[in-house]
Amino acid sequence: MTKSKPQFRNKWRAIDGVLLFDKPLELSSNDALQKIRRLFQAEKAGHTGTLDPLATGLLPVCFGEATKFSNALLDADKSYTALLRLGQTTATGDAEGEITSELPVNFTQSDLDMVLARFRGEIEQLPPMYSALKHQGRPLYEYIREGITIDRPVRAVLIHELAVNRWAGVEMEISVRCSKGTYVRTLAEDIGAALGCGAHLIGLRRTAIAHFKLSDGHTLQQLTEMSDAERDACLMPLVSLMPDMPQLVLDEVQIKRLAQGQRLGLETGLPDGKVGLYSPDGFVGVGLQQGRRIAPVRLISSVAKLAAKSDLTEVVEQ
Repeated sequence: MTKSKPQFRNKWRAIDGVLLFDKPLELSSNDALQKIRRLFQAEKAGHTGTLDPLATGLLPVCFGEATKFSNALLDADKSYTALLRLGQTTATGDAEGEITSELPVNFTQSDLDMVLARFRGEIEQLPPMYSALKHQGRPLYEYIREGITIDRPVRAVLIHELAVNRWAGVEMEISVRCSKGTYVRTLAEDIGAALGCGAHLIGLRRTAIAHFKLSDGHTLQQLTEMSDAERDACLMPLVSLMPDMPQLVLDEVQIKRLAQGQRLGLETGLPDGKVGLYSPDGFVGVGLQQGRRIAPVRLISSVAKLAAKSDLTEVVEQ
């Protein structure tokens, strides 16, 4: 007699929200995402702001509907603490590469102050070859591993804050708050070059993205030891991704019209730009206000379903 195979229920569940994860060392951002997704049994998840395996710290993980609005973090400023090894340069700019030069470390505090001042504000960086930046569809690190160097244009980035936390011998820890697109590894190399001794990055920890702080994050061990209910309580709502966005409350008819792709004509008193859209029951999406017109940018799935059930077809601007 042939036994039938046991039937297993689908373990994945639809959950929405944002988790502030403290990524450990030697775990890629994607590996971290997959571990967290399995832990929460989430149907859909994504992360914002990739961290290298040798970097640790804040990695926001978005579940369900939150993945639609994670772009709010892509242009955000980021903060780091970085540990520099002075007197040595490496092929990769970090501890993974072979040492390419060694020089004595003999600068003064006055020299250091003057050098750091040069790297505050808008600066130009040459993206490193050992990076995931794409050229003709391939990451740069694939080319350099084949012995090919690609010409890269310099890019302008903004260093809002740069300070030395401690300095002892050949090790220096700095704190940085910078714009998107900043390579802290390149910053470390450039500071070392300006000091005349060279430097490379031996440690990096992200401490903040926009308004999200690492102090509010959760480690993998902490999450593993929690119950399902305790883990779910760690999730922040979708609106945490856009705390400073103006809010506009709409009625059901207005929301249906936006869901059908129509624009509304409203006198809101809000400035032009993106606005958070709300029903009396809560957040429904993001719109764009231009003058008296409100156009949909991105709406949550339940609103789209609401529109599909609606027999409202008249195009009206109120």
